Amino acid sequence: MKPGQSITRPHSVGGWAASRPSGGSAPQALLRCCSAWQGPGAFPASRALPRRLWGALGAALLSIVLPIPSRKAILIAAALLASGPLLAAEMIPMSQEQRQAMGVRTAPVAVATESWSVAYPAQVQVPTAQLRVVSTPLSGLLESLLVAEGDAVKKGQKLASILSPELLSLQRGYLQALSQLDLARSDWERDRQLLEEGIIAERRYQTTHAHYVQVRTEVEQSRQTLRLAGMDRSALERLARERQLSGTLTVRSPLDGVVLERMATLGQRLNALDPLYRIGRLKPLWLEIHVPLEQLSQIGVGSTVRVRAPLVEGRVITIGRMVHGGDQGVLVRAEVTDGAERLHPGQFVEVELASGRAERNYRIPLGALVRQGGKAWVFVARDEGFLVVPVIIRAEESDAVVVSADLEPGDQVVMAGTAALKAAWLQGAE
Repeated sequence: MKPGQSITRPHSVGGWAASRPSGGSAPQALLRCCSAWQGPGAFPASRALPRRLWGALGAALLSIVLPIPSRKAILIAAALLASGPLLAAEMIPMSQEQRQAMGVRTAPVAVATESWSVAYPAQVQVPTAQLRVVSTPLSGLLESLLVAEGDAVKKGQKLASILSPELLSLQRGYLQALSQLDLARSDWERDRQLLEEGIIAERRYQTTHAHYVQVRTEVEQSRQTLRLAGMDRSALERLARERQLSGTLTVRSPLDGVVLERMATLGQRLNALDPLYRIGRLKPLWLEIHVPLEQLSQIGVGSTVRVRAPLVEGRVITIGRMVHGGDQGVLVRAEVTDGAERLHPGQFVEVELASGRAERNYRIPLGALVRQGGKAWVFVARDEGFLVVPVIIRAEESDAVVVSADLEPGDQVVMAGTAALKAAWLQGAE
């Protein structure tokens, strides 16, 4: 024998020939045994034996090359396979000791009032009615920025100040219009008195009154222009009273909200309508979800939407009609009110959609589902063993399955060890 060469001991059992190297591992020997196995045809004198006995015999032979714990599980499975037909009774008899040896674990079923879809990508958006872009109404030099991105602001709060020569021109025009209004009012009141005394003709009075109305309209126009430029009522009253011009324009917040973006820099020369800030009110928020076209029949306006992380819920408010060419999806918009403070505009999240309610629907662990012959089954724990129960899949969630079946709340279904039970079930039925 050469150094390093292993000693092989040939085995022959009714035509099944295998060799197990004394220095090899159990899995290697198992692979060689499986490759040499010829099935029941290797035993010409025993072709009439039932297939379940062949399965039991194979399990017993495999236990020769497996470690002690694995041998015990295989022999238990062999005993189950040889115990007789199982599918007709839909019961796999098994003691508590056998369950522990095979590593069978169970979990309770739960009533599913709602089933959840798989996760879809979504983006958090601020509703358009809650967004404002604050811009400068007049040209000028940006003198100061009083808030930054992320700051909470109140309606009317000062945001920035701008040095604007254009504002001076508007104020001067307003004061001139006020002076002309005073003169026109005096002329109108004098001519009215003269008309009552019969000194002047009525035509002259009408001309004076028309001029007064025209000047009053010009004053109102100048006042509204200054209001649009950012001067409030108190500032206009002070200007009319004190007749003092000021070239500093104050920009204020139009609503309560949060500064989402600063769009100008200090010292920048601005033209009229250049943007300064983008401000939004962050409650409620929208979730914009792209849902596959074939899934739309499962949802409707008012359906519940659940964000996976952070865990918040909302309601569908709009289902789009346009199919997007890139992903053949439809835009579904949901509104989140409770918990909106845990979301951030622009954030990408994963959401699940509730697909409705149904009677006798149950939520089971994903690992509890067994597929065979194009159907789905679960193993339900009973005192004497495990009952094989057919189920109808209603929805597949991320970590669970919603099914309809002849189950009861609290029933225990097998979630670990299903492969061994399935083998025993199928072999025992042959």
